[in-house]
Amino acid sequence: MSWFLLKRLATLLITLAVASVVIFAVLELLPGNAAEVVLGDTATPEAVAALEARLGLDRPPLARYTHWVGGLLSGQTAQSISYDTPTAELIAQRLQVTLPLALLAMALTTLAALGLGVYAAAHHRRLGDVGVMAASQVGMAIPNFWFAILLILLFAVKLRWFAAGGFPGWVEDEGGGLWLGLKALLLPALSLAVIQAAMLARVTRSAVLEVMREDYVRTARAKGLSRRAVLWRHVLRNALIPVVTLMGLQFANLVTSAIVVENVFVLPGVGRLVFQAISNRDLVVVRDTVMLLAAAVVLINFLVDLVYALIDPRLAPAEAA
Repeated sequence: MSWFLLKRLATLLITLAVASVVIFAVLELLPGNAAEVVLGDTATPEAVAALEARLGLDRPPLARYTHWVGGLLSGQTAQSISYDTPTAELIAQRLQVTLPLALLAMALTTLAALGLGVYAAAHHRRLGDVGVMAASQVGMAIPNFWFAILLILLFAVKLRWFAAGGFPGWVEDEGGGLWLGLKALLLPALSLAVIQAAMLARVTRSAVLEVMREDYVRTARAKGLSRRAVLWRHVLRNALIPVVTLMGLQFANLVTSAIVVENVFVLPGVGRLVFQAISNRDLVVVRDTVMLLAAAVVLINFLVDLVYALIDPRLAPAEAA
């Protein structure tokens, strides 16, 4: 198990190193001068040179890369060009919205998908199965930004149960609070969850059906266990590996998909920060935020590998051998 863990940790570190090189190189290849864009067309050459020196743009690329990576590792990130604030502080503030949004969307996805997937498998080729599959097909075909607009029109404009956008914060003294914050995130989370739940329900159904054909399942039924007991105690656990794989990918996808949904609902999260940074050509913020998203994806995949070993311990020794 220790070799399995070390191998996965080495893969994680190598992937992060490669991702940092790719992100830095891609942003370096973008045309134009960030200092000129920030200062505008009327800026003097002296003002542009001064801003380039302040941002470190006048140094060689290798020096800038090592300075950037060193800052990330030490927590001393660069100043945002447009906000004049360290990017770590900016991103930490925005994560207070994006992370709860992604977790809430993932919770809705998991509850809906596991319930519907197991239900469809238990009613294979019957009306319930056909209904779940048809609904999941529709769910996968709906773009989340379009579904988000429908939710706003129905629940905010027509019924007036929710606000059309904005986020009140988590602090009661500042006009927010836990309930108001969760209420503001519910519709965005629902718009993110519908596509993910549709895909996960189909995978869950297929995985459960495959396991239900195994001999040990028939043996359990022959011993007199009820269909429900066999399904939840024996089948679901062994069907979880493909489901967990997709859940890991989906959580990473939820974080990146938040860029669109946060802008539809005007939520001050990481996605909206990226959008505004691109508009302002604040490449310092774009670079650090994209690196954060890449690290989140790699870390989630690492955790998924660990969950594999917990669900089926045979996988870890098999790879270590």
